[in-house]
This record gives sequence, C-alpha cells and structure tokens, in this order.
Amino acid sequence: MTHPVSHFFAYVSRLRWIRRWGLMRNAIEENVATHSWEVATLAHVLALIRNRHFGGQLNADHIAAAALYHDATEVITGDLPTPVKYHSEVMREAFGDIEHKAEHELLALLPDELRSAMAPYIQESGWDPEVRQIIKAADRLSAWLKCQAEIQAGNKEFEPAATQIHERLQADPLPEVAYFLAVFAPSYQRPLDHLLG
Repeated sequence: MTHPVSHFFAYVSRLRWIRRWGLMRNAIEENVATHSWEVATLAHVLALIRNRHFGGQLNADHIAAAALYHDATEVITGDLPTPVKYHSEVMREAFGDIEHKAEHELLALLPDELRSAMAPYIQESGWDPEVRQIIKAADRLSAWLKCQAEIQAGNKEFEPAATQIHERLQADPLPEVAYFLAVFAPSYQRPLDHLLG
C-alpha cells in the first residue's frame, strides 16, 4: 500500500529558522523550535506539580504534546512580537483569525487518517481551559527565563520585559508556577559546574 507524501513535518521543522524576540537586541538567540521544546517541558512539569501538590487531574503527557505544537502556526505567520500582537483588540482579533486559518492550513498538510488525531494538538480553540491555562503559564515562564538569561548576560534591554512578564505571572497566580519559581528557577542563575554537585 502506498501513501501520499505529506509535507507537514518538513514544514513544521522550519520553526528552527524563525527567530523570537525580533524587535530586541539578543545576547542569546532563540528560535521558535527551541522555545516550543522548553514550553513543552515546563508545561509538562507544571501539570505534574498541579497533580502531585494541588489536587489536579491533568493529563501531563497530553499537555506536553499540545505545548510542543503551541506555536506551530508561526511557521506560516512568523513570530509576531507580543506588544504588536496585543496592541489593540482589533489587532488581537485579526491575528487570532490568521492563527485559526494557519491551523487549518497545517492540518490540511497531514494525511487524512492522521488529521483528526493531530487536531487536538494543533487547534488551540479546542483545548480544555485547564490545558490552555497551563500552556500559557509555561509560555510566560519560558519568556521570563529568557529575560533572566539575557539580563545575566549583561543585556539590560530585557529588564522591562522581565518585570512585565513577572507581574503577569503574579497577577494570575498559579500555585504550580510559584512552586517552579521557588524550587527550579534559582538554578538557572548558577554556572554549569554548580548544577551537578
């Protein structure tokens, strides 16, 4: 039995060429593929923390997989900086419509027999509110960690973004995020030689 060729994964793999933080001078370059991996690991552990410590009943594996694809549409749309994306309600709605169309375009690249299985990961509009909440928190946490790394590298340009993102994390307090910030975040500031001992 022969199967038609699908361009889906070849296309999505190009996320590695899309730079993030395009309006800012970066000491440490970050691409969308690397960011997606970090958000997936953070979302996975946030779900596990919620389940173990805060009475959650989340499917951490499903959340990790959805987080891997949370920015997949950027292979079509590019990475739009947050200040631009959220500049106004009109901009947010317009970009939301573009993202929705990009989701459909990506899904159309898949073989018919895989499309419905992949849709729950690609189509954010179908995500359960708790899944969305955890992935959004992981996304913000990843951005805050990026800002901290830039500041530690001497790049003061990221200080206002770090403050704004930290305020957003505090304004929507999730106990699993506070746990991560207390238990895991301090180690990000340590040199490599101090991480294994």
